[in-house]
Amino acid sequence: MPDATRLGLFIAAALLLAITPGPGIFYVLTRSLKGGRAEGLASSFGTALGSFAHVLAAALGLSALLATSATAFAIIKYVGAAYLVYLGWRTLRQPDTLLLDSAARSRQTWRAFTQGITTEILNPKTALFFLAFIPQFVDPQQPIVSQFIVLGSIAVLLNTSADVVVALVAGPIGHWLHANARFRRRQRRVTGWALIGLGAYVAVAENGK
Repeated sequence: MPDATRLGLFIAAALLLAITPGPGIFYVLTRSLKGGRAEGLASSFGTALGSFAHVLAAALGLSALLATSATAFAIIKYVGAAYLVYLGWRTLRQPDTLLLDSAARSRQTWRAFTQGITTEILNPKTALFFLAFIPQFVDPQQPIVSQFIVLGSIAVLLNTSADVVVALVAGPIGHWLHANARFRRRQRRVTGWALIGLGAYVAVAENGK
């Protein structure tokens, strides 16, 4: 496991990202508004399972990479730090308008669950995010797979918890997000600068070793 400082930083960053309105929350919100609470919850659990598949794939891939080359692992970490900075910059430049995806049509909870899995597994941004985010908190001197799975599970749990809350109170949340452009703007700025700061912190910390 990472040390207490790294773990605390990871949880804080993952929690901030989990509660920030983004594609995942909007997807669940749309399914909930169109298909009801049951469909929203099914979508939440489906995307959670899809996300965990990315966690396992990334954990095994990074473990194999470290066994081959410690230098390659370090490069992945630096590239990941740069990607986090890029994500932060892109978040800061996002418009304040709120667009809800209309992809959800079916009212069948099982279909919502399976579509959630498929949507998340086929989302390359999820894979890139886990590859960029989690390795920053992994100690390469300790077992990679177990660390990655624990940290990835925490991130997935936090994201799913936020999605479940959205599914349970979709109506009020949908109305509130539409009506509070100022909140969305502030949340977007906090998240953007947090990602940039995290990427910069990782790069400086690595250089300082």
